[in-house]
Amino acid sequence: MLARGAAVASQFAGSGGMSQRSFAQSNPRAATQKASVWFTAYPISMITRAGESFLRMLADEDLWRLFEAIGVDAVHTGPVKRAGGISGWDVTPSVDGHFDRISTRIDEAFGTEVEFRSMCEVAAAHGGTIIDDIVPGHTGKGADFRLAEMKVGDYPGIYHMVEIPPEDWHLLPPVPQGKDSVNLDLEAEDRLAKAGYIIGKMQRVIFHEPGVKDTNWSATAVVTGVDGVDRRWVYLHYFKDGQPSINWLDPTSAGMRLVMGDALHALHDLGAGALRLDANSFLGVEKSAEGGAPAWSEGHPLSEAANQMIASMVRKVGGFTFQELNLAIDDIKNTSELGADLSYDYVSRPAYHHALATGDTEFLRLTLSTALRMGLQPISLVHALQNHDELTYELVHFAATHRDDIFHFRGTDVTGAELAIRIRAELIERLTGAAASYNDIFTTNGIASTTATIITASLGITDISILDHEVIEQVTQAHVLLAMFNAWQPGVFAFSGWDVCGMLTLKRSQIAHLLRTGDTRWIQRGAYDLMDYQPQAGESSSKMPRGRSLYGSLPKQLKNENSFVSRLRDILAIRRRYGIATSTQIDIPAVSNKALLVMVHRLDSGPIQVTALNFSSHQISDQVVSEHLHPGAMAIDMFSKKRLGPVDQWRTFPISLSPHQGMSVLVVNTPEADRFATAVGRERTNRHGRTPS
Repeated sequence: MLARGAAVASQFAGSGGMSQRSFAQSNPRAATQKASVWFTAYPISMITRAGESFLRMLADEDLWRLFEAIGVDAVHTGPVKRAGGISGWDVTPSVDGHFDRISTRIDEAFGTEVEFRSMCEVAAAHGGTIIDDIVPGHTGKGADFRLAEMKVGDYPGIYHMVEIPPEDWHLLPPVPQGKDSVNLDLEAEDRLAKAGYIIGKMQRVIFHEPGVKDTNWSATAVVTGVDGVDRRWVYLHYFKDGQPSINWLDPTSAGMRLVMGDALHALHDLGAGALRLDANSFLGVEKSAEGGAPAWSEGHPLSEAANQMIASMVRKVGGFTFQELNLAIDDIKNTSELGADLSYDYVSRPAYHHALATGDTEFLRLTLSTALRMGLQPISLVHALQNHDELTYELVHFAATHRDDIFHFRGTDVTGAELAIRIRAELIERLTGAAASYNDIFTTNGIASTTATIITASLGITDISILDHEVIEQVTQAHVLLAMFNAWQPGVFAFSGWDVCGMLTLKRSQIAHLLRTGDTRWIQRGAYDLMDYQPQAGESSSKMPRGRSLYGSLPKQLKNENSFVSRLRDILAIRRRYGIATSTQIDIPAVSNKALLVMVHRLDSGPIQVTALNFSSHQISDQVVSEHLHPGAMAIDMFSKKRLGPVDQWRTFPISLSPHQGMSVLVVNTPEADRFATAVGRERTNRHGRTPS
């Protein structure tokens, strides 16, 4: 990757086109206008035609016609480059779903570079954009890492790795037979830190598992260099031991060159229009100035600077970036100002799951209000349903960065740490264990589940082996509610094939070999068939077992006006017609019914848009109240164009919501009500009234 990166970067040297675009500041509005609704794919879980590659499938004209009809204008492919490692001359498999990259080349399991380019061309013909991935935080143990172990050229400069001289090998643990490295336990980490080799303990150990990953450091076995010298190294890995971390401040700038070349290759050579920056919050690490304190590894200025550099380069060549940063709200805001154009919404994701699980939106309202107060506008976020990861409940803002701050919750004052513990406990109680054994806890990070099984657990369903039509309709309606929450606010809305098809979690017996490492997330990654390419197939071409689908394929659902996808299409039509994606959030009002959530936005065209959602299984009749509502203005249902009534002197208007129902309301001055509704409203009234239910 280092050599390839240098070759790609040289193509841009001296190009006049590199100075034609602004790049210094993030531009979430431009990114959202370019690609507002994303389908997020996961290569190994998608069933294709027999003998057809994943990338060839995503270049299917029929598929893109349906995407266009639904309102999808971008596809995030997920990781499709070669990943895993090299042992001797043998290639070893990925240890983290192809996020341990070892090459810029497409993995043959997913297709070819020609097919990737064809996919980009078909997407563009349907007004779409392809989003690719780079991983600026680490690689796999590929050629670059093996050359680093052998101390070849600049290769050791790619990584946070330290050569330990033979006289101090006694400080290192032995490497088990058949392994190429061993994780340091806490004692070994402390010994090496005191000896001055490493910076020692970090702020947290991601994917912590006693006896497997006790620290973020591992020691290599003895490696003979090209010079004939035997060496052992200690290297940093924030994630798994097969994902050595990149050093962004090595004097060789080798890591920086590798990542920049990788980004330019994806955008220029392959034709992607945007990039996800994965694991990009850990690009700077520094020994603490206070003796015994953990090293500074999160929210580090170098990480922010490196992200700004990557994002600026992408903007210079006409693309945009988004990042997955599970950090505190203020840290996300700070890293977003000059870095990636968009950030994944870890702010509200666990909170809206909590609201559904409990029928109480107080924590969700608290989270949204905190973000709004701290200046993090939702237009800078990617609001998503399910993706390949777990339902994350680390709640970093409350549990770590603001752990001692006081928050008012359920009538009492609690610290952020106490609040996080309570929310996690309620999620675990309601969504796992006896309540929902088909979901599972994933280390300390969250819950392995699909959106559909979050919903079934929230509905009190303990057995998903048999679900009748009535229950499936309840699941569908709750799923539509979550889509409304994510789509009817500013920013990007994203959903996956697991959402589209209404997938349930896999039985553990189907994937026992994948669960041996303790990664329970595999239960949520069952294979699905978007287009009925192979209705009888029991697995994807990557051997992922087919999961159970509650909703069926895209073609099937679009023939049924009451299906999940048809309702989703209607939701996105409202979002598009009224410009909700680029509006400004101005209020998260207090509510008198704990199951109600209200979000107030100002549209670019001037009027107020209100999203009102019922997170419970019972009827709600209530009042929407906000200081931003002007007395005398008219509230109009965006679906039916029915007038709900004027805003009264107390700045309220009435609403009525059925179980798990939502409403998008336009609030305009009364003289403008008819004109505005006619100009931008739907030409036909949805036959189900307020929501596409």
